[in-house]
Amino acid sequence: MPFLNIDQLQFRLGDWQLQASLQAQPGECIALIGESGAGKSTLLSLIAGFEQPSDGAIFVNGQRIDELAPAARPVTMMFQENNLFNHLTLYQNIALGCHPGLKLTEDDCELIERALEATRLGTLRSRQPADVSGGERQRAALARCLCQKRPLLLLDEPFTSLDPRLRTKMHELVDELRRTHVLTVIVVSHLPLEVARIADTLAFMHDGRIKEHGAADMTLADPKSPELKEYLQFTAPG
Repeated sequence: MPFLNIDQLQFRLGDWQLQASLQAQPGECIALIGESGAGKSTLLSLIAGFEQPSDGAIFVNGQRIDELAPAARPVTMMFQENNLFNHLTLYQNIALGCHPGLKLTEDDCELIERALEATRLGTLRSRQPADVSGGERQRAALARCLCQKRPLLLLDEPFTSLDPRLRTKMHELVDELRRTHVLTVIVVSHLPLEVARIADTLAFMHDGRIKEHGAADMTLADPKSPELKEYLQFTAPG
């Protein structure tokens, strides 16, 4: 049984319709690529519960989740904007992943310390978001995701604003954390060659449908659909 099973999901917005089926195994990283408007962010929002499908179902570890409220789903979503609170320290922002009112137990504090260590933010715990770099803010947002202790992590282009070197470091950190914590990860990106370095599989969306899904290296090296071939021409470096 797959860990994540998106079964014939449908969603309509005006004349546009998403129709998607997708599966992921425990600990797998899927790179979700495609042009703007293809439905990538919409698919993540459906998994997270911010949008509701008109048909189909979503299962995580055998449990149907598409009828659950977002907070009740075993899903954490990290957006392009890190959504940190400027008046709180990095430690407090990360701690919000444990309790929205910062009422922390001893176990919570231990978890926050592990998240700080994993994201290399221990020495910056007392600083506020305005006092650290963009990459450090994104690491804090990632640490907060870890503190929520949910096995499915959705990343909606969170590193786009970073320079190539920092993006590579963040991708490497995501890869390290998902292996250490056995997280199943879906990461949306407009940079397929970059994200393929950490992805096991690649899913290409076009006009609300998943046109190709397979091993990342093989799919990029030998695309089958004309839509993916054209997309890769425009996203190739140089």
